[in-house]
Amino acid sequence: MSSSMKAFGALVYRFSTGVSLKSPNSFSIRGTVRLNKNLSSSSLYSSCAKWVAPVELQSVNSVRKIWTRGPLCMGRRSCKIAGRKGAQDAKKAKLYAKVGKEVVSAVKKGGPSPVSNTALAAILEKAKELDVPKEILERNIKRASDKGQEAYIEKVYEVYGYGGVGIIVEVSTDKINRSIAAVREVVKDCGGKTADPGSIMFKFKRARVVNVKVTDADRDQLLTIALDAGADDVIEPFIDEDDTEEDKSEKYYKIVSSSDNYVEILSKLREEGISFEPDNGYELLPLSLIEVDDEAMELNKKLMSSLLDLDDVDAVYTDQK
Repeated sequence: MSSSMKAFGALVYRFSTGVSLKSPNSFSIRGTVRLNKNLSSSSLYSSCAKWVAPVELQSVNSVRKIWTRGPLCMGRRSCKIAGRKGAQDAKKAKLYAKVGKEVVSAVKKGGPSPVSNTALAAILEKAKELDVPKEILERNIKRASDKGQEAYIEKVYEVYGYGGVGIIVEVSTDKINRSIAAVREVVKDCGGKTADPGSIMFKFKRARVVNVKVTDADRDQLLTIALDAGADDVIEPFIDEDDTEEDKSEKYYKIVSSSDNYVEILSKLREEGISFEPDNGYELLPLSLIEVDDEAMELNKKLMSSLLDLDDVDAVYTDQK
């Protein structure tokens, strides 16, 4: 080994063990910076302090201490807020996509004029109620005139999750074989099991639903508004005693009504300045809820999230508590 290589090796060793390295003309560095290479993602978010270590710079006349630190870390609260916003954006995107598919199918069957096409007129009225942007509707009306664009077919798949939980998957697709293959692949990969038609659907009922975050309305005020407007029921969310305020902010009251009273309920909520999320024409509500352990709950969440990521899937419902 050459003398230069030996000198370099000694230099590295002395730095790694914290021994001072002196330069005749400037300053010496004492101390060492230790970065934990085995940090998990959770520890990275929860404790950025592990990435901070002091290094002393000693010049000829003075000693100055500086701090070295790793990249700026996002805290748990910021991660949750980002996650919630992402989920809300995804939910809105699914709603717009579903309405767009309905527009295409209606135009394919009855033409682009809502005056002569009553089915299209009804969808456009519903889109207005759901605050769907006008440009999305216009784009899908134009898209329906493309020769290569087929009408959309609605399908429902039933799935067994973990812990006896039932899952309903609603699909709108212009390629039925593609949607069947995609749904089955996700169910298999996530450890679920496809069910025979009708074996899970009977556990749900179809209804018009307005969703209101628990943090956006007073419970008693909401009950009064809903019942005065003719709602059939107000379903309160299950709130665990260990839930934090952030956990509660992700839960919703569900105002259940018939189609006849739905618009009146939305109008009353707007008058009172209460924010809400409308349904996409209806929701499937479980007749009873199934409670599962934490492991099954997380596995079911992963399964449902993976299903919702599929382009052909419009909605996923479950009877998990």
